[in-house]
Amino acid sequence: QLACPLDLGCHSVQNSPAKNVQKPVRHRCYYMESNGRLHQVEYAMEAVKQGSPCLGLKSKDYVVLAGLKRSPHTELSSYQRKALQIDDHVGMMVAGLVGDGRALSRFMRNEALSHRFTFGSTIPVNRLVLLVADKSQVCTQRSSKRPYGVGTLVAGFDDLGAHLYQTCPSGNYYNYHACAIGARSQSARTYLEKNFKEFDTRA
Repeated sequence: QLACPLDLGCHSVQNSPAKNVQKPVRHRCYYMESNGRLHQVEYAMEAVKQGSPCLGLKSKDYVVLAGLKRSPHTELSSYQRKALQIDDHVGMMVAGLVGDGRALSRFMRNEALSHRFTFGSTIPVNRLVLLVADKSQVCTQRSSKRPYGVGTLVAGFDDLGAHLYQTCPSGNYYNYHACAIGARSQSARTYLEKNFKEFDTRA
């Protein structure tokens, strides 16, 4: 593997064993392809897809988050927490790199505490999610950072009602009635799309 001698956001070159063809290996998250792709962001999204599945459902008055509690690799190890409480009115589930999820949850707790101390009220859920999305987006354009390899489902309740948001490593965030992330999430989303009206009616 031949590394670029100058740290100018270049990519290293790796010789393919099958053919004598040099394939670029992207190292910098701000290195954009000619077709507009950021490979480091796509790698982070792939980490989310391989994480433990999580899903959320929202009705008029309630939000439910659920996740798969995978068994530990050995009998001597413990589970990793995927459900995290941010404030009295906000909670979240993470899929992907749990360490990155804890870092984001710590940031969200600090922002919620700062808002409560400054304004004397709980932070609106949409503002908290926007702050997380902005923090994630900064990591996609700076060479000293890498994208967070975690996706989150943020559930909360404020003056506007119940909310369910999804955040991505790319900095995007979405407001959902029902959503699933993690491994095999596509099949879960298909099921939710077909049966969500029935769930909402029962609620």
